[in-house]
Parts: sequence; C-alpha cells; structure tokens
Amino acid sequence: MDAKTDELRAAHDVLAEFYAERLAGALDQMPIDQAVLGLFCDLTLAAGLGTSVADIGCGTGRLAPYLAARGLTAAGFDLSPEMIRVARREQPGFRFEVADVRDLPLPDASLGGVVCWYSLMFLAPADRPAAFRELARVVKPGGYLVSAFKAGDSQVRRAGHSTGLGVEFDVYWLSPAEMERQVTGAGFGTVFWAGRPAEGAEGSPQGYLLAVRAS
Repeated sequence: MDAKTDELRAAHDVLAEFYAERLAGALDQMPIDQAVLGLFCDLTLAAGLGTSVADIGCGTGRLAPYLAARGLTAAGFDLSPEMIRVARREQPGFRFEVADVRDLPLPDASLGGVVCWYSLMFLAPADRPAAFRELARVVKPGGYLVSAFKAGDSQVRRAGHSTGLGVEFDVYWLSPAEMERQVTGAGFGTVFWAGRPAEGAEGSPQGYLLAVRAS
C-alpha cells in the first residue's frame, strides 16, 4: 500500500466513531441527496439487471438502509477496517467488507449499480482511471453509477484537521468536468448531473452525477 493510501486508511480508522455520531440520521435531513439516490434506485430497478448494488467507500454504512428500503440489495466496501467494524455494528444484517476501489473483491458485471457517495474525492489524479475502470468492470452493461462529491477546481487540499482528532489526509474538490471525463473514459455515459451551493459549514458546492454503463 502506498503512503498516501495508508495515511487515508489510518485517518479514517480514527474518524470512524466520529462519523458514526455526526452522520447518524443525516440523510433524513437531506432531501436533495435522497432525491438523487432515489433516482438511482428507480433507474437501477427499471433496468431489470437485478437488485444487487455496492456502496463503494461506504464509511459507517449509513446509506444501506435507504437503498434497501427502495428495493435494492446493498453491500458496502471501504478502505478503513474501523469504518467496516462500525458499519457492521450500526447496520447489522448488511454485508460490509474492507476493500480498495482500485481492486474490488467482486466478479465482472456482477452488480446492477454502484454508489460512490463522497468517496471518489480521495483519489489522486494518477489513481482515478484505474478506479473508474474497476467500477465499470463490476457493473453490468446498462447498470448505473451514482456519485456525490465536493465540487471545485480539482486541486488537492488537506483535510481532517478541523475534527481535532489529529488526522490529516488529501482530498480533491473535483470539478464536474473532471468527474464526467472519468466516468465517460471508463465506459459510462452521463444520464444526469446537478449541483447545489454550499450550505452551513460545507465549504464547497456539492455535485451529483448519475451515469449508465455502456452496453
């Protein structure tokens, strides 16, 4: 594992309980996020490719109940062992495993879709093509990818210090153009993109992208 990936994993091991406390029930207060995820769920089911989806970079597993309530069978994967431990505790009954987005423990074309909710923003530029190709590999033709991300100029920033937990790691506020370039380069076609202004202490606008795996 390279040094930056190890730093990211170690930081999120420290952040796992912090996220579990701060993000519990947060989706209930985010109607736009629910709407985008709901569109993903509806399109995935309508595609008739099965109900299996994966939340890549699932963190504490907070999206799994929402996806299940909309009729999908969700499994979660995260780089951080502590995030997976907390996810298993907080969301019993769902499958959660430690994994890197660049090397997913999933067969080719095994999923109806993938969710990448604020998880692709940790990828350095050199790592993005391999990660997006891996996402395309595991999604069936006609299946969907949905992502939320901090929208910006794609420049690297250091994050984590504001938590007061003594951790820092690289994060990229990705431009919508960069996100679209990566998904189309991996074999997806854009279905829907949107954004909203920053709210409260968010620090950046938020972007959303929904794409379909080419046949």
